[in-house]
Amino acid sequence: MHLGTIRTGVGATRAAVREDDDWLLLDAADVGALIAESGWRERVAAARSAGERVPSAAAELAAPILRPAKIVCCGLNYHDHIVETGREIPEYPTLFAKFADTLTDPTADIVIAGSDRVDWEAELAVVIGSRLRYGDRAAAEEAILGYTVANDVSCRDWQSRTLQWFQGKAWDRTTPLGPVVVTADAVSPRDGLDIRCDIDGQTVQRSSTSELVFDAADLVAYVSQFTELGPGDIILTGTPGGVGLGASPPRWLRDGETLTTTIAGIGSLSNTMRLSAHAPQQTREDTA
Repeated sequence: MHLGTIRTGVGATRAAVREDDDWLLLDAADVGALIAESGWRERVAAARSAGERVPSAAAELAAPILRPAKIVCCGLNYHDHIVETGREIPEYPTLFAKFADTLTDPTADIVIAGSDRVDWEAELAVVIGSRLRYGDRAAAEEAILGYTVANDVSCRDWQSRTLQWFQGKAWDRTTPLGPVVVTADAVSPRDGLDIRCDIDGQTVQRSSTSELVFDAADLVAYVSQFTELGPGDIILTGTPGGVGLGASPPRWLRDGETLTTTIAGIGSLSNTMRLSAHAPQQTREDTA
């Protein structure tokens, strides 16, 4: 099953399920709101016979989940990326968090003013479908709704200011997500999904989800030991080798470049960078 969130007007969105070449609109604002309610699968089934349809070619997709309660991210989780950073294989996942307003649409421009070392990080994102606390691996697999695509666009100059990564990872509207959530019965990262990042058509990252040190179920189970996970929560699983920071010399994203992030069996993001090294000056009127 492919679930998405469709823009239906200014500031308006609807959850939807894809059927052939159409999207069937559902009575929920986004995928997160849909799956938070019991019986949502029955509502999807009912929409298949009587739902309002939008042709896929005419649908404007938003980030599938607009306001997740929690976004937990894992760094240093692909073997090839760990090698390029010169670090050892971690014993435990390296985690940090994002805010919901870091997310943006799968085709949105990414606007950053105030960083001149903007980097790319193609990632598989896990979407939680049911509540989980103190889960083991089997329970974690049951709690996973499905998977989507993300790019953890990072401001490396800010990230390197301290040992904590947060300030380089939590810029507003810099993490594209989507285009759809593919449910876990239709796709599995354990099968080794091809993951790729291109800049203006040139491939800079290419790997497989089989290279993950801690896979989706491992991460979900681990995170559930210290915080309860609920429907619509998101876990970013880390990026493979090939980031700009690991190049020699380092290579940063430039204004006007298009960043394309693709995971086989799920889909692609396409985001144009709108970058300025200097943040706009704040005026008294801005702070009034």
